[in-house]
Amino acid sequence: MSEPQPNCRDPSHDGSYKLLYSHAAMVRDLLRGFIPGEWLAQLDLGTLEQQSSSYVSDDLRDRADDIIWRVRWGREWLYIYVLLEFQSSIDHWMAVRIPTYIGLLYQDLIRAETVKVDDQLPPVLPVVLYNGASPWNAETSLEPLVAQGPRILRPFCLQSGYLLLDERRIAEKGNLPTRNLCTALFQLEASRGVKQALAILQPLIAWLSAPEHVSLRRAFAQWFARVFLPRRLPGAQFPSFNDLAEVYTMIADNVDSWADQWEQQGIEKGIEKGIEKGIEKGIPTGTRRVLVRQIHRRFGEGAAEQSKPLLEQIAEAQRLEDLAEELLLCTDAEAWLVALHTAAEQ
Repeated sequence: MSEPQPNCRDPSHDGSYKLLYSHAAMVRDLLRGFIPGEWLAQLDLGTLEQQSSSYVSDDLRDRADDIIWRVRWGREWLYIYVLLEFQSSIDHWMAVRIPTYIGLLYQDLIRAETVKVDDQLPPVLPVVLYNGASPWNAETSLEPLVAQGPRILRPFCLQSGYLLLDERRIAEKGNLPTRNLCTALFQLEASRGVKQALAILQPLIAWLSAPEHVSLRRAFAQWFARVFLPRRLPGAQFPSFNDLAEVYTMIADNVDSWADQWEQQGIEKGIEKGIEKGIEKGIPTGTRRVLVRQIHRRFGEGAAEQSKPLLEQIAEAQRLEDLAEELLLCTDAEAWLVALHTAAEQ
């Protein structure tokens, strides 16, 4: 049996995202703003219903971070399988996993007699949401992963794929839909500073001010407390927020002190300025030195010493820049070293 793929995942991270995408408003904005095609006009977004995904955990492995919704498409139901892949390492075999999950979904619908013998199975839109530091480079369809065999086998070859939403690259390109909850989330993920985060947070609070959004406001507040703030201020303790307004007040009250701390930790300007300077000068050695200093600052001398020979194996400036972002995401030395080993072996 193969070893599990290394990553920098955090259960609270995945749980916070699942909570966000368990709200119909988030899924509506995801569909409206980031899913291509004129066919969306035929969706009745008022019919969105969340479905159970527990069967995947029973039949395959723990997929508690998956969300399944269904929505009316004309007269039929369309199932939207949202895979919340919030990890900094890229899953090369994602296109292989997708048909397995869809097959399990179909089996569950058949067992529950949602689909009768004379019925057709509903179409499924598999969406992979990815927020890792490195651009996603895995195949989005199964065909390129399968060796070409005799022509007679072609009709029997499985065809499958998924729609990838690489959140950081989407946010960095700009020109995102306005007044969109997913836009705000993607921009927060890619934000570089405290003031930039506040500028995104302020209109988000206004959009969610209606009483029917109280649960979503709380979900965003939990995401800030469990994911956003700890990732930027490792080791700091944060209260349990009940509302986004409380988050805004706390960040606004600590702008100066937090900005300084982020820079000292290498999470605001320290890593990025040093790496950019090294890359601009075309000196990989200088870039590596900056990384080693920041690793030492975050995880201690032992992690820094273990990182040196691995960094020496990486010559490309872009990969070193990607690793600087990886360092921001990993919460401990072990996770960082796993991510670095993966990068060095590529």
